[in-house]
Amino acid sequence: MARIAGIDLPKNKRGEIGLTYIFGIGSTRARKILDSAGIDRNVKVSDWNDDQLTAIRNSISEQFKVEGELRSEIQLSIKRLMDIGCYRGVRHRNGLPLRGQRTKNNSRTRKGKRKTVANKKKATK
Repeated sequence: MARIAGIDLPKNKRGEIGLTYIFGIGSTRARKILDSAGIDRNVKVSDWNDDQLTAIRNSISEQFKVEGELRSEIQLSIKRLMDIGCYRGVRHRNGLPLRGQRTKNNSRTRKGKRKTVANKKKATK
């Protein structure tokens, strides 16, 4: 079992795909890591030996922030935006989309489940 940055990588995947299971590593970074470690991209994770695993771990720790460290940095950045009260921070605080999307009909992912508001009944004379 290959364990890198606290994540168990799937054994049956190619190395390039297996590394993307780590938060902060996408396909481009995975290719870069494997090239710097001198490992073929098509070799499966289960076929990596201990030397190759060590080389991958070293290249990840030297070059990139991943998993918990990256998550905490992102959360601190969002908290900073909220503290200074900028537009993006206010949108984060209210749970609305930040990047100019319309909110009249869409953005259900950010806003959550619909909250139906009933119409006022007309007063009888």
